[in-house]
Amino acid sequence: MNNSLHEECGVFGIYTKNASLDAARSCFFALYSLQHRGQESCGIAVNSAGIIKQHKGIGLVCDVFNNENIESLGVGNMAIGHVRYSTTGNSSIENAQPLLIKHIKGPLAIVHNGNITNALELREKFESLGAIFHSSSDTEIIAYAITQNRLKTNSIEQAVKKTVKLLKGSFSLIVMSAQKLIALRDPIGFRPLCMGVTKDGSFMFASESCAFPTVGGKFLRDVKPGEIITVKGSTVKYDETFCKSKGNICIFEYVYFARPDSIIENTSVYKARLEAGKYLAKEHKALTADVVVGVPDSGLIAAKGFAKQSGLPYCDGFVKNKYIGRSFIEPTQNMRENVVKIKLNAIEQNVSGKRVVMVDDSIVRGTTCKRIVKILKNANAKEVHVRVACPCFKHPCYFGTDIDSTENLIACKMNIEQITKYIGADSLGFLSLEGLKEAIGIDNTNFCVGCFNGIYPQKPPSYSNKNKFDEKIEG
Repeated sequence: MNNSLHEECGVFGIYTKNASLDAARSCFFALYSLQHRGQESCGIAVNSAGIIKQHKGIGLVCDVFNNENIESLGVGNMAIGHVRYSTTGNSSIENAQPLLIKHIKGPLAIVHNGNITNALELREKFESLGAIFHSSSDTEIIAYAITQNRLKTNSIEQAVKKTVKLLKGSFSLIVMSAQKLIALRDPIGFRPLCMGVTKDGSFMFASESCAFPTVGGKFLRDVKPGEIITVKGSTVKYDETFCKSKGNICIFEYVYFARPDSIIENTSVYKARLEAGKYLAKEHKALTADVVVGVPDSGLIAAKGFAKQSGLPYCDGFVKNKYIGRSFIEPTQNMRENVVKIKLNAIEQNVSGKRVVMVDDSIVRGTTCKRIVKILKNANAKEVHVRVACPCFKHPCYFGTDIDSTENLIACKMNIEQITKYIGADSLGFLSLEGLKEAIGIDNTNFCVGCFNGIYPQKPPSYSNKNKFDEKIEG
């Protein structure tokens, strides 16, 4: 397993009203903005007069797409796109999205961000009725349910509504039929999804608002938990049948997953991280130090907030090599040990001989933090005091991140004193859950904080879907 958390994926969809607005290229640029949400695979599907073409592959957006294959998709009035990091289903081209289905009622393409916790039960039920699945992705189960319900209903919207009733877990979906673009969130609203618009009235949907400016759009609002929005021509329909609560957005979106320039639940991610750093400093007032540094990239903003609140000077502690990606080859254990050293290098003149506060977004397994502390010590930092802008991560996530057991979580095996010794720090402190909630400060919604306290807004399954799915496919 990697030493950091990963979101499952990012989704984007656009319904254009302007023939000069290339839906395929708009989708391509938007996926670039969402690349941080998934680096395993990506894909785009384009609708031209009811005919849907797609291209997808394993790798980053810049590796999978070029001018030739983008042009081969044609100029359509609708397009959906996806970047993926798997939580349910292994890494393969079969699990890459969008999923394109051709059936008697017409073509259908779908992209999904989330994790269906009853996917295994649904799959077994459908297989007992004769269904054949080609992937281990829970998204294919959603697509199958929609197409089956479409045979029994008068419209794709009704088919989607029937499918929502079957699903448990997290799902932010964009569905593209021959004539309509449909966006929806699960009734709890675990994963983000928002709506944007261009000057000419073209509508867009994305996992994060940072995708909109790249294609000439602006953020309009979040899709409500349980809301289904259908776009066809100049008509937009809003269905709130499943809008039962204020929602429980994953709190880790603000800590780590989302890009800082995004707006989620009408709240700035940048501001939330800055405030988290301030609250972290308030909770650890007794700390004596000389400088504050942040761990790139998601720890930098919290570090600035910590410095501002504490009155300590902020300085750059590290230089990050931006050309090392997740695909970096690590053929031996010794080389794996050196990956962090290649990605990060300390700026010695800023930390040498100083008592350093090192602010990071989270500690998951502890191995990366240990190596970063060592980098500072090797740069002659006199002391390294680690402060973390969220609580201890102690419980599995069943709703869209890749942590599905406690065996690799350091906070489940060690207390604070033991973790401090393990990572080689002079002291260690975490932000309280109450402090994190206050820092984000949303009044009109709740949070899913199960990863911190084990209390989930929906009953989790008694097993790991990812492991069960892989066992089933491989067996």
